[in-house]
Amino acid sequence: MEDVKVKICGITNAKDALKAVELGADFLGFNFYEKSPRRVSPAEAKGIIDGLYKRVKTVGVFVNENPAQINTIAKYCSLDFVQLHGNETPDFCEKIQKPVVKAFRVEDGGTFKQIELFSTEYILLDAFSQEQFGGTGKQIKEEFLPLVKEIAAKKKIFLSGGLTAENVHELVQEIQPFGVDVASGVEISPRLKSQEKMKEFIAEAKR
Repeated sequence: MEDVKVKICGITNAKDALKAVELGADFLGFNFYEKSPRRVSPAEAKGIIDGLYKRVKTVGVFVNENPAQINTIAKYCSLDFVQLHGNETPDFCEKIQKPVVKAFRVEDGGTFKQIELFSTEYILLDAFSQEQFGGTGKQIKEEFLPLVKEIAAKKKIFLSGGLTAENVHELVQEIQPFGVDVASGVEISPRLKSQEKMKEFIAEAKR
């Protein structure tokens, strides 16, 4: 099995970004969703990304945003990927000019039927929450893990939802995803990452 990729999401400052790269992160996520506690403006994201000198893949996270606006921000910030975390349709994904990571919040078996309608190369699977789109710290229910594993065998999936240094190694072994995605599991607070937690998480994911 190839080394799993690690995506540290919800980056809000240059210090955390540079530390994550130094510790071995493969992807960094920047959240442009207005209601996210980890939201950054396009100008803030661009400032951080310019200082990384392409040493890592960058991902912009959007929720039910206008496609033209997404493309404008993606180009301005030099993003490598666009992650769509809302109720976007397959047609909507086609309008995005960067490779798309389509996120799904696993609520029930129907979520997996929905995934089949999308042709995006990358999929992100997160736990379902009534209150917010991702970053909840909740885990995908255990009963759905066999279905998650089936999808991981066919598509490049990022596994997300309640991942920590304590549980990531076991889940990577079981699911064998393309990548894992973490935000709250490596934080001191929503806008501040813990260097120690990032270090442990990356080491455990890639062990």
